[in-house]
Amino acid sequence: MAEKIFLVRTGDMSDGSMRQVCLADKKSELAVFRVKGEFYVTDDLCTHGMVALTGGDLEGTTVYCPLHGGAFDVCTGRATEKPCTTPLKTYQVVMEAEDVYCMYDD
Repeated sequence: MAEKIFLVRTGDMSDGSMRQVCLADKKSELAVFRVKGEFYVTDDLCTHGMVALTGGDLEGTTVYCPLHGGAFDVCTGRATEKPCTTPLKTYQVVMEAEDVYCMYDD
């Protein structure tokens, strides 16, 4: 069953930014993206290179892996550039006032 997990406050992220959120009790890292005022959440680990995507670049809705340059659409998780072919897991975002949560299921 999915659990609602607090990630960030809206004022803590500017538009066009990304942030890693570590879930210590889940032994997982999520990537939070703010694009054109909307928030998106994916796993932070590249499905190809096993490196944190938040260490790469965000251009529009595309995040580029810092290891091999592969890319993903942060809105859908779809792999958009090779060598990445496996999509990222995405999470439903829940907004409550100035707080950003996601529905996390492992």
